[in-house]
Amino acid sequence: MANRETLGLIKGARAGDVACQLALGRLYLFGQGVPQSLPTALHWLARAAQEDSQEACLLIGTHVPFEVAQPAARTLIPYYAQAFDAGLVQAGLVLAQLVLGNAASSCETLRAKARVALDAAVRAGLPDAQWLLSMQEGSSASCVPDTGVAGKHALDGDTPLYAWLEQAWSQGNHAGFLSQGLPLARELLQRQAAAGARTIALDTQQVQLLSRCAQALAPGGDAEGWQCCELAAHGGDRTAQLELGLGYARMDAHGQRLATRNGAANFKRAVRWLTQAGEQGLAEAWFVLSRIYTKPEFSQRNVIEAHSCLERAADLGHGPAQLECGMHAWRNRRDDVNNDVRAAYWLLQAQAQGSSEAEAALAKIAPHGESGDWGQCAALHADGQLRQLGQSHPLLAARLELARRFHLSRAEALLLDLHAADQGHCLLIDISATHGRGKRRLVLIRTAQERQLLDQVVRLFERVDCGVTGPEGNYRQRLYRLKCYLAELGVAQEQQFLAA
Repeated sequence: MANRETLGLIKGARAGDVACQLALGRLYLFGQGVPQSLPTALHWLARAAQEDSQEACLLIGTHVPFEVAQPAARTLIPYYAQAFDAGLVQAGLVLAQLVLGNAASSCETLRAKARVALDAAVRAGLPDAQWLLSMQEGSSASCVPDTGVAGKHALDGDTPLYAWLEQAWSQGNHAGFLSQGLPLARELLQRQAAAGARTIALDTQQVQLLSRCAQALAPGGDAEGWQCCELAAHGGDRTAQLELGLGYARMDAHGQRLATRNGAANFKRAVRWLTQAGEQGLAEAWFVLSRIYTKPEFSQRNVIEAHSCLERAADLGHGPAQLECGMHAWRNRRDDVNNDVRAAYWLLQAQAQGSSEAEAALAKIAPHGESGDWGQCAALHADGQLRQLGQSHPLLAARLELARRFHLSRAEALLLDLHAADQGHCLLIDISATHGRGKRRLVLIRTAQERQLLDQVVRLFERVDCGVTGPEGNYRQRLYRLKCYLAELGVAQEQQFLAA
């Protein structure tokens, strides 16, 4: 859950503050206090780069790879170009991939700059640059490369074969991928067999080749696929580490026992590989770990550790984990006064991923309020009259606008402490300390318009004491001020409202 400092950055970023956008992008880029998310980081860094932030361009060029940038290539190309001009060779490589890999790009000046960037990346020894250069020099993607002499040197990256394998995999041509990639993988397996207990050194291309061969061969039921998976996992591939952990646990990615995998589970080995995959950002690994730690047959059974793993999976966007975290917090709301707020946070995340169970739970935790008294008061629905009130009593007008939008009762509208109420994803309504009949409840913030209104009101109250000793006075004084305003309107239904 975001802390107050992060919430402040989010508010500033949404309001267009470049410094906040840059800081928020950096938080999401490195996972500092928020779940690490390259797409979210790119969104805020690009917003800052639009306002000529040189640092945002450098962060994009350094940390955002081609795969993440490709969907928004047209927007991001200038930022990579700027980062390359600042001396970042990696940014030049992504620039070349975005421009030269797009046949529809007709700007010759831009293509010329991309070629210069590609040459610089090749001189720097970046493998992806060598692939792209080989394809630009005439490697035909429609033809399968010869694996004769080229195959003997492909393990050392001397041919365009890896580039073709990459394209075949991305196009879903797994049969073609295996026909050309499996001989290379077998040679690596032979090298490993010759090395004995010592694990051979692998580069990124080789690890990825082994991992994809393992996926295509179904490592759970194919001995050769399992060997590829093991070697790729030792090389640091997170997908292979996940598959290896699931294989040792005899489970699927949903944490269910697999009847197709015979033999006893080895949970200790499973925990080792799943932890490594989880540390590299795979939410499924943490979710399966949460299931393993609750198994009575596991010698290291630990319910606290299981919940910690579940929350890490939820932080990484795992829908079932978010649902489970939300329901767990709601069931244990008596143990911590803020557990209802935490439950609403996780359930909102799960609902955004289409969980009907989360939606049903949210309807109980934070039911939609009814307009109540405010619905009978036509004067409060007239924007012109509220603007007029805002000139003389801006704090009261802001409270009335919140009451109208979030269906607050009269006492809640007048007594709500805006500083404590804003929880980012919901409003915490609790006036029990100053109003005997007040009950603690939550109001969800579901739309961007509601978030914008709340941000405006919170900024208005930023330096105002919302307590009874503040400039608004106590409840009687606030109620008197409201009644005077409504009485001035001279409408019959307002008189009925005043008498309520």
